[in-house]
Amino acid sequence: MNALKSGLYVGQVTHRRLRPRKHALRYRTFALLLDLDELPELVGRLRLLSRNSFNLFSFFDCDYGSGSKSLREQVEGHARQAELDLDGGPIRLLTMPRILGYAFNPISLYFCHSRGGELRAILYEVNNTFGQRHSYFIPVEEGEVGPISQFCAKQFYVSPFMAMDMTYEFTVTPPGEKVSIAIVERDRQGVVLTATQAQDRLELTDAALGKVFFSHPLLTLKVIVGIHLEALVLWVKGMRLQVRPPPPDQPVTHVVRRVHK
Repeated sequence: MNALKSGLYVGQVTHRRLRPRKHALRYRTFALLLDLDELPELVGRLRLLSRNSFNLFSFFDCDYGSGSKSLREQVEGHARQAELDLDGGPIRLLTMPRILGYAFNPISLYFCHSRGGELRAILYEVNNTFGQRHSYFIPVEEGEVGPISQFCAKQFYVSPFMAMDMTYEFTVTPPGEKVSIAIVERDRQGVVLTATQAQDRLELTDAALGKVFFSHPLLTLKVIVGIHLEALVLWVKGMRLQVRPPPPDQPVTHVVRRVHK
């Protein structure tokens, strides 16, 4: 059988809030890197991973994008709006699957490549706990190598304790033997919050999936429960809720130039 580009990544996530109240957390996690073109072959190989049907692990197309048409068509459409031609190149999604039918992904990343394999853009898809979703499509600077730095203005309400007048700084090491994502959220006074995701690659097999199921039991449920528990802790520490504005009119923000801090 041919080697797949899809894989399993295992590691940890950290969050560190600096202002106005200090708070930090760290937890173990895993994610799947799914080459969208490999999905039919992938679910044919694996007994523990299904597409659009219940399993120990499952991938549902409706959990991503608009849910109205194929993810590849959607992402390629966003690329065309940004005047990028992926020319049928690979699109690889880093995300948590559903576990026993449930998933909540605070953020998923689509790595958008040209036919020749060059990384042309990253799409950051963000979900909040109010059932809303918004994405940021950011082209990769031509010739950029090593960790990729990208910037954008915050457009979407996520945490009820974070204001809207802020910017994001993303530093991403694309998937290889390792993958890492660092997000710095700033306001006019400086850094408010940092979040990191650092994971090592494993071959995506039924044995590996079975192992992470028991080493990270009910991870997707723990994520949503943990978010609400951490919100309670912040409220006890004296943080107060920010007014939630309506979501952006468009489901995707296209970043055409860097928004520097």
